[in-house]
Amino acid sequence: MNLKVYYQKVSELEATLEEPFVVVVSKETPDGGRAGVKTEVTRRVAAELVVQGTARLATAEETKAFRQEQAEASRAAAQAAAAKRMQITVISEAELRALKGVRQKA
Repeated sequence: MNLKVYYQKVSELEATLEEPFVVVVSKETPDGGRAGVKTEVTRRVAAELVVQGTARLATAEETKAFRQEQAEASRAAAQAAAAKRMQITVISEAELRALKGVRQKA
């Protein structure tokens, strides 16, 4: 392929993409690429992948579903990180009574 034509096609496609980040869906490739993997990339990378024929632009529904999945995964990761930071101290009833007694005397 002529490089001038290739980069012209990439630039033209990039100009049509409105959002700074675009979701693309991979196509199966002879070198082992798996079909159907969704990824969010920059406009330039999306244009290059589409022109190369290794991916296609995701539909509006696919993009919405992908971003919802990513938001849910982010929330789950934040909750897991918060749970790791939480510290719990277990005390026996005797210790609890002793603590209550100390507070009442003071």
